[in-house]
Amino acid sequence: MILRNSSSVTAFIFGAFSEQSEVHFPLFLLFLGLYVFTVVGNLGLLTLIGLHSSLHTPMYFFLFNLSWIDLCYSCVFTPKMLHGFVSENTISYAGCMAQLFFFCFLVNSECYVLVSMAYDRYVAICSPLLYTVTMSPQVCAGLMVGSYVVGFAGAVAHTGNMLRLTFCDSNVIDHYLCEVLPLLQLSCTSTRVNALVFFVVVGMVIATSSVSIVVSYALILSNILRIPSAEGRAKAFSTCGSHLTAVALFFGSGAFTYLATSFPGSVGQSKYASVFYTNVVPLLNPLIYSLRNKDVKLALGKTLKRVLF
Repeated sequence: MILRNSSSVTAFIFGAFSEQSEVHFPLFLLFLGLYVFTVVGNLGLLTLIGLHSSLHTPMYFFLFNLSWIDLCYSCVFTPKMLHGFVSENTISYAGCMAQLFFFCFLVNSECYVLVSMAYDRYVAICSPLLYTVTMSPQVCAGLMVGSYVVGFAGAVAHTGNMLRLTFCDSNVIDHYLCEVLPLLQLSCTSTRVNALVFFVVVGMVIATSSVSIVVSYALILSNILRIPSAEGRAKAFSTCGSHLTAVALFFGSGAFTYLATSFPGSVGQSKYASVFYTNVVPLLNPLIYSLRNKDVKLALGKTLKRVLF
């Protein structure tokens, strides 16, 4: 469906998976299952952290925010995506801009929440005697506010620049959500400023967050290697395992998706690569922290005993 002889577009159509109509129902069941498990897993982790005082520590405060972001993140586009498999896959112009804003806000915020978690592990391992003082409630709250402020600023930059563009001719987005690069392909006006803002903002977010995490873990590693006992080193490594796994999944899948767009003609293919970091990573995070964390498993066991007995 294409709009012709129009100066502006009032609605968009998601073109992802539109050519494979015979697999719409299986895809609907697949993504519905992923969505249900994502919501249940993250809500469960939020509930456990909220109910158990033993989890009221800086590390779990950051994990609480990570789960909250993942929950909101999956709710931004998955319901609309599921609706598109069984009905007309359209979204209004205002709805598309709102989806773009919240998507950028939550993705950017999650980057810096992961940075805050890396800093927390650095303090816990390299300065354990000062941990309580250094990671005070005020510091933790400041780190989270800073993460959300930076995420908000990035979302405003992307969405504000998108609002200045005029969309005409085609209104079919070759994706399953309103993301920056697929939308830029539909603009009738110059997108040079938008592309510059996109690469500057994304570059700054990736550079600052990845460098911060790498430096934190380089210092952690140097400190761990100085621990004399093998048991002590293993225990120190185990406290970082869940976070390192979450970082590798989030940044690895995101980097793969955006690197895929750097090859000619491959922007449309990025929608398939982005399925992992948009739909699978929010599902895996609560599993990673639940299966690898004794405190979370203990809290879950206590909660199940209360419910069942």
